[in-house]
Amino acid sequence: MSDIQNYRKKVDEIDEKILDLLSQRANLAIKIGDIKRKNNKNIHSPKREKEIYEKLFRKNNGPLANESIRYIYREIISASLALEKPIKISFLGPEASFTHLACIQRFGLSIKYHSEDYIKGVFDDVGKGLAMYGVVPVENSTEGAINLTLDMLLESDLKICGEILLSINHNLLNKTGIIKDVRQVVSHPQSIAQCREWLDKHLSGIPLNEVSSNSRAAVMASKNKSLAAIASSMAADLYGLKIINKNIEDNVNNFTRFLIIGKSSSERTGDDKTSLLFSAKDRAGVLHEVLRPFAENKINLTKIESRPLKKKAWEYIFYLDLLGHFEDLKVKKAIKSLKSKCIFLKILGSYPRAKQN
Repeated sequence: MSDIQNYRKKVDEIDEKILDLLSQRANLAIKIGDIKRKNNKNIHSPKREKEIYEKLFRKNNGPLANESIRYIYREIISASLALEKPIKISFLGPEASFTHLACIQRFGLSIKYHSEDYIKGVFDDVGKGLAMYGVVPVENSTEGAINLTLDMLLESDLKICGEILLSINHNLLNKTGIIKDVRQVVSHPQSIAQCREWLDKHLSGIPLNEVSSNSRAAVMASKNKSLAAIASSMAADLYGLKIINKNIEDNVNNFTRFLIIGKSSSERTGDDKTSLLFSAKDRAGVLHEVLRPFAENKINLTKIESRPLKKKAWEYIFYLDLLGHFEDLKVKKAIKSLKSKCIFLKILGSYPRAKQN
């Protein structure tokens, strides 16, 4: 016991030093925030955050894993940003939705969050200056693109300034934790689609009802014991539900990609993505022709998605993701060549590329 007490004493001494250093760091963050405001600089800098993590990872010799270091410093950075200036982020809610979880994964717990029931509401919050950023889903590794988000990107003047990759684990929740009590399952249509095989096997014949979000489904289930929701474990805790079954998604490698939208693009970091929207005249071989500049400049395309133009029948607009920043010379060259072949081109933004955890 004396050995434990001695070690605990040393831990306490280290904790006191850590607390003192955190206070020093926080005071420096406040001073940096003052300078940024005086010079009309953005308070939040994704490039700076990326540099902090990369330096820490290079110096980390264990035993803490890099991901553990990331989680610890995510909250330190989150608290520091809140001291520099209160930051408000709008997300597709309610609380405990997967978009909310993505926000917390990226920005931490010290940021002020505001939930919206619809993707358009998130865009409106940022456009009107009610929030610095918005976070919306754009695609799932199993079910593909979120078309509402693609449509809003076409209509809005906002920029993509970041992305988040979140591993999605679905849980079946209700008030009792007993599957026999389930008379109806409610959830977001994407979540229902991602759990289709499990639902067919274990709840065959039970009606499936689509709602605006997983958290909305959890709220409904909290008020009606005959309903079960497909939602996160955080939703179970928040809304007083019990987990009937964990991880009911059909694909274990189930990720959703979220976009961070704001009024400006991010600085170049050296590991970036750029997103575009473009349209070209419909003729044989046109897609091959307009994409050729990217191959010629050895630029990797990570996504291409087509959407019909609502105002013109049988005409399409393409959503494109590529590796690189629009300030990179080869990206500039490729986009210039693409523009000459298009009837419409819109750069949605460049931003740091997210890593899959």
